[in-house]
This record gives sequence, C-alpha cells and structure tokens, in this order.
Amino acid sequence: MLILASASLSRRQMLQNAGLDFSAETSGVDEDEVKLSLSAENATPQDIAETLAELKAQRVSKRNPRALVIGADSTLACNGRLFDKPPTMAAARTQLKALSGQSHELHSSVVVARGGVRLWHCNERARLTMRPLDDAFLDAYLARAGEAVLTSVGAYQLEGVGAHLFTKVEGDYFTILGLPLLPLLSFLTGHGIGLEKAA
Repeated sequence: MLILASASLSRRQMLQNAGLDFSAETSGVDEDEVKLSLSAENATPQDIAETLAELKAQRVSKRNPRALVIGADSTLACNGRLFDKPPTMAAARTQLKALSGQSHELHSSVVVARGGVRLWHCNERARLTMRPLDDAFLDAYLARAGEAVLTSVGAYQLEGVGAHLFTKVEGDYFTILGLPLLPLLSFLTGHGIGLEKAA
C-alpha cells in the first residue's frame, strides 16, 4: 500500500502520470508553525523542506503503519529571504515583483516512512532565473494563471503559463514541480512498487 501525504495536485499528478497505484491523505502538520520555529533556529531552506517532508510522512504513516508513505515539501529562497505560498492574488503579485529579474533557489525534499519511521529521503535543488516583469505582463500572467498561483511557493507552475516567467532554469524538472520523482521511483521499485505492481 502506497500513500502520498499531501494535498498537492501537482504531486498527485506526477505519481498518477508515473503509473503508480496510491491514495492521498493530508497530514495535518501545521507547516507555518514548523517554518517559524525552524527559521528562528536559522535552519536552511533545504533543512526546512526536509523536516516538513519527514513530519508529513511520519504523521500519516503512524495512522497507516503498514503502508509506505511519501512526504514531500518545497521551499523557495531568494536573496536570503524565504517565500511561502501567497495567500491572495495581491500577495502573489507582490511576490512576483520581488522575484522579478532575480535568480532564486527551489529546494525540494521527499521522505518515505513506514510505521512512523523514516526509511529513505532525497533532497534536490534547482536554480531559476526570472526575467524582469513589468506591470502589463504581470496583469496578463495573473489573469491567465488564475488562483492556481496560490498553490505554489513561487506563484507559478513551470508546466503551465509560468514558463513565460523565466529566462533560465537549472535543475531537475520534477524537483521544480515539487517532487524529486526519479530517485523516488528508484526507491519504490526496489521495494516492489512500480509499473509491474500497478499492471
């Protein structure tokens, strides 16, 4: 049995597209509280992503002790500042203005747990350079992308119209979408979960 400890539509879509048979269950972890606590301890963006991924996987795996549970999280850092999912379209606009013309790093972590114990994890990092964004472009982008931007730490989906925001992308595509998929698939295959199992 395989469970994704996430409400993320993009992560669900990646696992579905990879042909995996799984269910999804939200963890109930208070991500804002964890981020505040870790930031106060000067944790790195990667540490924050890994800790949150592990907490999600552990929480759900304790409720489903026989299942393999996938937890994942992503953080975005730019010029020493950590960015979260924007709560409103106005906040998304402000965030995009801050990222405009800058390079930022996206850190993604995935953890697999069983019975509340971490079995495996993987951390990946990507670097994205955003082109300068003027007001007319931002208006057009936000109108086209809609409230989907509120589900991403960067206020964009690279797999959609968000691709127009960038001049350069360095790193694994799946990592940018929020899940280091290829290492995860290798781990799951080693535990008897893959295309053969799904067929």
